Amino acid sequence: MRLCRFGEGRLGLVEGGTVRDVTAALDVLPAYRYPLPTSDVLISNLDRVTAQVRAIAATAPTLPLDGLELLSPVANPGKIIGAPVNYQKHLDEVRANTELHHENQIAVIHRTGVFLKANSSLAGPSEGIALRNLDRRNDHEIELAFVIGKTANGVSRTDAMQYVAGYSIGLDITTRGPEERSLRKSAESYTILGPWLVTADEIPDPQNLNLGITVNGEMRKDSNTKHMILGVAELIEFASSFYTLYPGDVVITGTPEGVSPIKPGDRIVATIEKIGTMSVTVRAA
Repeated sequence: MRLCRFGEGRLGLVEGGTVRDVTAALDVLPAYRYPLPTSDVLISNLDRVTAQVRAIAATAPTLPLDGLELLSPVANPGKIIGAPVNYQKHLDEVRANTELHHENQIAVIHRTGVFLKANSSLAGPSEGIALRNLDRRNDHEIELAFVIGKTANGVSRTDAMQYVAGYSIGLDITTRGPEERSLRKSAESYTILGPWLVTADEIPDPQNLNLGITVNGEMRKDSNTKHMILGVAELIEFASSFYTLYPGDVVITGTPEGVSPIKPGDRIVATIEKIGTMSVTVRAA
């Protein structure tokens, strides 16, 4: 199942070039009072929501996908977790280029671990990327993103995949410089998630997906998730050994080689096999 968020909090079921407005399925969500849960309510109740989507889909109104303002498929993640230099060729290119590493120590992911991005950096493809610090280099990074589906703490890689709710395309935008990477990657709109959430049952093997990105029609990245140093299961094992993962937490899994700068006016088209394609425009903040 492919679920998107669009418009003013609408929920859609994506079927080819059509979206069924299944917002009524959200009526199964429990009501909460302050303090609100620390997890994303939709993802916490995804099984109930998808069951209701199936029940109402046949009679739900349809809309053309083209032209819909797509939001991030996850509205309220508790954490956005990044996996730095998680492809060997990207690690090699960063180490070899001072414009990329700025004298920062670039170690393998097993030593550096994962990092956190501000939740406020999250945006959907229709919202675009608003670049800051235009006097500095800002780079695109396409990444397979996955969403945690249930609470995970101290999970082994053997059991890890049962904790995945689904997958999306992630764009991890980076301002180059000497500062800590969490700071340089956390500006508003520097995490684009979309175009929808593909439930985990549709992608049994996330470690063999072609992914690529073009900027203004020029191919910048073309790789496969099989080249990850730590795969999805290993990342869950690693992260959950340090802190608890909650439903709706988003993990972006690292980018392959081919990082390059973007500027206002650029159009990015990102594609991941079995997920789809999303187009994102770049503007000045």
